Amino acid sequence: MSTNNPTDTIRNWWHEQREQRTRQDWIIDLGPFVMLFGLMILFSILSSNFLTYGNLINNVAVNSALLLLVALAGTFPILQQSIDLSVAALVNLSGVLTVILVAQFGFLAIPMVLLAGMLAGFANGYVFAKLKVPSFLVTLGTMSVMTGIALILTGGSSINFRNDAIRGIATGEYLPGIPNLVFWSVLIYLGTVFLALRTKFGRYCYALGENERVVELSGAKVDRYKIYPFVLSGLLCAIGGFLLAARLSSASPDAGTDLLLPSIAAIVMGGTALTGGVGGPHRTILGVLVIAVLQNGMNLTAVDPFVQEIILGVVVVVAVALSIDRRKIDVVK
Repeated sequence: MSTNNPTDTIRNWWHEQREQRTRQDWIIDLGPFVMLFGLMILFSILSSNFLTYGNLINNVAVNSALLLLVALAGTFPILQQSIDLSVAALVNLSGVLTVILVAQFGFLAIPMVLLAGMLAGFANGYVFAKLKVPSFLVTLGTMSVMTGIALILTGGSSINFRNDAIRGIATGEYLPGIPNLVFWSVLIYLGTVFLALRTKFGRYCYALGENERVVELSGAKVDRYKIYPFVLSGLLCAIGGFLLAARLSSASPDAGTDLLLPSIAAIVMGGTALTGGVGGPHRTILGVLVIAVLQNGMNLTAVDPFVQEIILGVVVVVAVALSIDRRKIDVVK
């Protein structure tokens, strides 16, 4: 394989992979669509309030906006066959930093928080790629580090800020009838889809997940492209943390802790396999909507919260079982 032009090598590989998709692959891709529409039909029958504009926008869309950002953050590491377990902790830390910095710097706090998120992501990626530590262990450790920093900065309790202009970024409406939280999440979603499907960075993410050896033989700087997804993950988590803090005008060390499991579930349920190379952010939104509709529907039909946890756990296991590519696994442990 020629190493003169790594971009052309990966592009050719990309087109070959798309052409080699089987009918079974396409059938599996329809799973999230079928599940989403099935749930919508079910809950529209069980509750007359489900298909109302107010419920779909103010409950389903708004409540899933932050989950979408966190799930998009976790999609790119998983796409390259890694994982970022620190996403929820970084959302919490970013929210805490937002409250602290807004009081001192106003709008300058926003780029400062985003930069901090990118640096945290870079640290994850660097240790993973350069020091050859499994991403699971790296991000499990940094999850604890970030949580500890947030606890130290807040003393373990909630902290508040007063700034109507900052709060308006997450609570107002730039477009009539569309809450800003939904507006920002959709805008960022479109940006990540473009990155994944229309840029060299995206092609390398897929290639690393499908066959890292192809990237090595192309002459590309593999470590660099292993780090980039974590930097992007850090940026998206920082945006999520900022929007969460801006919406509530407060932050706490555990405000977004419950986002980790649902975000991974959404990624896998949407069609991005934990074995990498398959799916992408354009699929993640399907998983997010499935979880949002499922949770909203169970709330409307008065399903016991404890039972909801059981149902979500079962859905996660089933989604992983259906999406995992067993051709990449010789032994399951």
